[in-house]
Amino acid sequence: MLNVLLFGPPGSGKGTQSKKIIQHYGLSHIATGDIFRKEIEEQTPLGRIAQHYIDKGELVPDDVVISMIEEVFEANPKVKGYVFDGFPRTVSQAKALDNMLQSKKKSICIMIVLDVSDDELLKRMLKRAKIEGRKDDEPHIIQNRIKIYKEQTSPVIEYYQKQNKAFIINGMQTEEAVFKEICYHIDNFSQCK
Repeated sequence: MLNVLLFGPPGSGKGTQSKKIIQHYGLSHIATGDIFRKEIEEQTPLGRIAQHYIDKGELVPDDVVISMIEEVFEANPKVKGYVFDGFPRTVSQAKALDNMLQSKKKSICIMIVLDVSDDELLKRMLKRAKIEGRKDDEPHIIQNRIKIYKEQTSPVIEYYQKQNKAFIINGMQTEEAVFKEICYHIDNFSQCK
């Protein structure tokens, strides 16, 4: 099973590249936001727990998120693999994800990190906010999201580097060049076979 973590700060191109990876390799997509919405909409027990935290403006606990992801795995036993987008966000989530996957005799095969300068991230996100009418078009809000990523989320990169699974790609290249490099690493990394 090919399980890919696609990583990078907001505005780095994860959404664009995850679609390309999913289509090229025939994988499924795991985005925790989508899972939350589905579970809440269906009023599942986990959805009700998640709603409780979301209503209070709190983060959904790791064990609840992992349980939701585990349900996705169990409901789709025949998929070729997954692209994880927006998860894990912390080292504790990465450890919990690894433990859950190991219990199923599976693992994260590779982590692809899209590296983009802060100035470029700001430019991209301002442009995206204008095109899509997003409310996060204020530079200070965007800069805060980048700061949170660096402080809380980027340590996950080091966690997977210690497992020799992380590959950093220059996300400031063209879309096509970034995708070509992603495919090169997936196709040539022995743990992806």
